[in-house]
Amino acid sequence: MKKLLLIRHAKAVQETGYKDFERPLKYSGLQDAAIMAERLHQHSIIPQILLSSPSVRTLTTANIFAEHLSIPKPHTDKRIYDAEQTVLVSIVSELPDAHDFIGLVGHNPGISQLLYYLTNEFRDLETCAVALIEFDADEWGKIGRGKLVYYNSPGA
Repeated sequence: MKKLLLIRHAKAVQETGYKDFERPLKYSGLQDAAIMAERLHQHSIIPQILLSSPSVRTLTTANIFAEHLSIPKPHTDKRIYDAEQTVLVSIVSELPDAHDFIGLVGHNPGISQLLYYLTNEFRDLETCAVALIEFDADEWGKIGRGKLVYYNSPGA
């Protein structure tokens, strides 16, 4: 069985003066990431590794989750930044089969589109929302429709 944890980055600053890729998290975003990571920890939802967009807000979110869950520092894939569903599906199909539980930290609208594509459940993942999907497959390249088994957000 493969499990995929989708995580949308936490709230980032909106001020001008930053390129989109370089926008840091707001203080509230830093807090939300820590809160959500602790919720996952309390439910024993701990991926083996995280794969993140390299943008500042996304990688910061991923680093907070990794620290709170006591897992290795996240790997980055520049394709995740501003990726559409089709690109994210391709990335998921290429995930290493040695890991059965992987977290993917990304951006909207792609991350919400991926959730819908993989589960047929529509949820617009708000900032720092998490969604755990389970698949009845032993290889990432062979996953089909999965089941959404956990969903949570900072406002919940």
